[in-house]
Amino acid sequence: MPRTPIVGGNWKCNPAKLADAKALVDAWKEKPFDKEKVEVVIAPTALHLGSVKSSLEAIGMKVASQNVGKNDMGAFTGEWTAGHLQDMEIGYTLIGHSERRSKYGESDEDTAAKVEKCQAAGLKVLFCIGELLEERESGKTDEVNKRQLAAVIPKVTNWDLMVIAYEPVWAIGTGKVATPDQAEETQAAIRNYIKEAVSAEVADKVRIQYGGSVTPENCKELMAKPNIDGFLVGGASLKPTFMDIVAACQG
Repeated sequence: MPRTPIVGGNWKCNPAKLADAKALVDAWKEKPFDKEKVEVVIAPTALHLGSVKSSLEAIGMKVASQNVGKNDMGAFTGEWTAGHLQDMEIGYTLIGHSERRSKYGESDEDTAAKVEKCQAAGLKVLFCIGELLEERESGKTDEVNKRQLAAVIPKVTNWDLMVIAYEPVWAIGTGKVATPDQAEETQAAIRNYIKEAVSAEVADKVRIQYGGSVTPENCKELMAKPNIDGFLVGGASLKPTFMDIVAACQG
């Protein structure tokens, strides 16, 4: 069966005001999409999430947390758990974003622990992987992606709860974009690795997003590639024109 495209919007630490977030969602209402043809998942800041959840869901979008703790409930100041997300009916979370890895020291072992908690709670995960510029230039792209995936594969019991987001770190927020051929080559290699490490069935059905300076102008050419199943979008998801990216994915 064909894989349903999925577009994620990662707001990161934006916008500055709740009123701006609400205004953005109001603007998106003007360009409805077919939720049967494309899945849209938005990850606001933790503080804004509860306030915009209902309005996002009203236009057919789903909501995600940008992060989740690796522990259960207890004395972990500043954390929240997979159980909290489940209780608040937040069905998705990001795990392993390069900013969490590089700026907050999250290890492969940390991401594996988080995935394990989400699997137990029945939460869906946008699992981020990708290489640094020096790793690409030294030919280590596939090695890095395999290492980051290998850490979590033993924790996954239900692949229907997993989406892979390939984000070359050198392309995030830089304006640089992997060419469609570069992205396709890398994502085909990711799918082949999953085929070897898990099964052909899982490799065929798991969705792999591309992330890294995606815009309405470059998304159509990227989306035409057979192993690109959608996008994880950063800055472009803070604009009304984000809906143009969604439209490009629904065909």
